[in-house]
Amino acid sequence: MSNSQAPKTAIQLPLIGLGFAWAMLMLSQYLDLYIQQTLYTEDGKAIFPEVQLQWSVYTTLIGITGAALLSLLGQKVALSERAENDSALALSAHRFTNLFVILSLVAGAIFAIGNFLGAFNDYDSRDASPWIRIVGVYVPIILATALVVYVLLSAFVFRKDAPDLQGEERDEERAKLQRYVGLAYAVPIIGTAIAIIFGLVVYDTTRTTLDVWIWVIIQAIIAVSITIGTTFASRAKSSRPLPPKERKTGTAAVNLNLVLSILFGSVVSVMAFTFGFSAIENLRIWPEWREDMTPEQQQPYIEAVSVEWLVQDFLPAVVLLLLATIGIYRMVITRHRETNA
Repeated sequence: MSNSQAPKTAIQLPLIGLGFAWAMLMLSQYLDLYIQQTLYTEDGKAIFPEVQLQWSVYTTLIGITGAALLSLLGQKVALSERAENDSALALSAHRFTNLFVILSLVAGAIFAIGNFLGAFNDYDSRDASPWIRIVGVYVPIILATALVVYVLLSAFVFRKDAPDLQGEERDEERAKLQRYVGLAYAVPIIGTAIAIIFGLVVYDTTRTTLDVWIWVIIQAIIAVSITIGTTFASRAKSSRPLPPKERKTGTAAVNLNLVLSILFGSVVSVMAFTFGFSAIENLRIWPEWREDMTPEQQQPYIEAVSVEWLVQDFLPAVVLLLLATIGIYRMVITRHRETNA
């Protein structure tokens, strides 16, 4: 693997893991649609369904495992590259993969604790067989714990660290440098303002809640503005310091865009998961309530997947996920792009 490609691969691997985790969690949400709901008689007495093994627990664990292992692999690629060529991009890839490794550890820990706490609500006061209890509760907790321990030891104990690299500066003209710094600060702020105004105009015009496609457009505007701002910040960072202060001009702008990139990636990723869960939940159709309904008639039914559902409900979540992963990747790469004088 070439030196220039290795850091990019290290950054790509955790993002692929994020997409894999999203897909598996969407599958888990879909499998949960077929879990029978608790029914109620006319006098309010609850009728609990037969306890069954919830396979969505394992698809969720598979998603977290895939994200964790891909993040760990990306970290190893970044460390290997730093040992051979400790460039600024390799250092950034190392820190980026560290962040995703930590997030996967948190996800694994939350899964284990959540499965433990959820066992009280799911199985308490019901006659669950020992097989369901073991396979549905204990085994996932053990596997999640093993995953967290393995990733933690592999990522932060049994590995070799690379030294930090002090970046070098290149000469640039004063006017160009000032323009880059100004645009690095201004473009993300202006882009965010345009996105907010656009959302307000749509809301005031339609007098309804914002459609998911409007949210996609808003996030796309913000993503483009942050990416453009990061481009200018990267150019400013590679420039010579402005006299009389001998400091790296543009570093603050780069740091600002880094924070904006992290916030953007976090918010859009959460929106991708939220809209995806909501889209799949829309396939569950509850019957209209009637007083003379039998308990069986209270059960919801699962609507078949249609083109309309794919375009209006599910596709926006996919676009948001792509926007988050591609946007994060481009922002990280752009921060260390070399500019020609």
